[in-house]
Amino acid sequence: MLRSFLLYLSECESPKKLLTRYAVGRRLASRFIAGEELEDALRAIRRLKAEGFMVTLDYLGESVHEAAEAEAACRVYLELLDRLAAEKLDSHVSIKLTQLGLAIDEALARRHLGLLAARAAQHRNFVRVDMEGSVFTEATLRVFRAVDAPRDVVGIAIQAYLFHAEADVDELLKCGARLRLVKGAYKEPPDVSFPRKRDVDRNFQKLMEKLLTSGVYHAVATHDDRLIAATEAFARAQGIPPDKFEFQLLYGIRRQLQRELLKQGWRVRVYVPFGREWYAYFMRRLAERPANLFFLMRNLFRA
Repeated sequence: MLRSFLLYLSECESPKKLLTRYAVGRRLASRFIAGEELEDALRAIRRLKAEGFMVTLDYLGESVHEAAEAEAACRVYLELLDRLAAEKLDSHVSIKLTQLGLAIDEALARRHLGLLAARAAQHRNFVRVDMEGSVFTEATLRVFRAVDAPRDVVGIAIQAYLFHAEADVDELLKCGARLRLVKGAYKEPPDVSFPRKRDVDRNFQKLMEKLLTSGVYHAVATHDDRLIAATEAFARAQGIPPDKFEFQLLYGIRRQLQRELLKQGWRVRVYVPFGREWYAYFMRRLAERPANLFFLMRNLFRA
C-alpha cells in the first residue's frame, strides 16, 4: 500500500510544489540525485569514474506538454553530448521520449531522437531510451525502431513487469538492439502487468537468460540480491565472460553492493540523474524500496 501511495504522489502537483520549494526537499532528494545543475552531475561522473565505475547520465524531466519544452530538452542533451566529448568524460546518456515530445507528437520525438543519435554517433557515444508508463510503451518502441541509427549508438530499456515484455525482447533481439532489462517502476493496471513480485522476478530471470545468450551486449539493471546472484550464476554456467554484459544500478542506492560487484570483476554502470525536475524520479525511487523513505527520515532528524 505504501508503494502505491508513493507512486500516486509522484504524479501529484501539490506535494511536488511543497517538496521542491524548500531546501529540506532538495536535501532528501540529494541521496538519489547528483544535483540540479550539470556541473553537479559532472563532478559525480568524475568521482565514479575514479572508482572504476561506468556511468550513464539522465537529465531529469518527462511528460512535457509544449513543443518548445521538448525542443529545449533536446538542446540540453545535444550540449551534454558535446560537453562529455570535449572533456573526454566517458558517460552514456539516458533519455525519456516524453521529455522529447512523445506525448505531443510522435514525429516530434522521432526527430529529436534522430538528432541525438546523430550527435552520439559523431562523438562515438551511446544513447539509451528509458521506458515509461505502459501507455507510452508501444509508441516508444515505434519511435526507437523508426530511428535509423546503428545499434551501438542507440539502445532501449525493457520492463519485466509487463506481460508483453518477452515478445518485445524477442522482436528487438532480431534487429540486434542493445537492451537494458529493468523490473519497472510505474503503477500499472493488472491487465498489462504482473501484480506479484515473484512473477515479475521469474519473468526478469527468464528475460535475463535470453539477453545473456543472445550474443549482443546488454545491461541487467537491478538491486535485487537474488536476481543479481542468478545473473552471476547463469553467466558463469554458460561461460559468459564479464565483459559481455554489464550490471546497472542507480546513483545513491546500495552503494556497497555496487562496489562489491566491481570488486568481483563485473562491469558496473551507475545511472546518474540530475536536474531541477527531480520530484517524480525521487518518489519512484522511494516507491521501489519504501525502506529508503525511513532511512532518509532517520538521517534527516539526526542532523
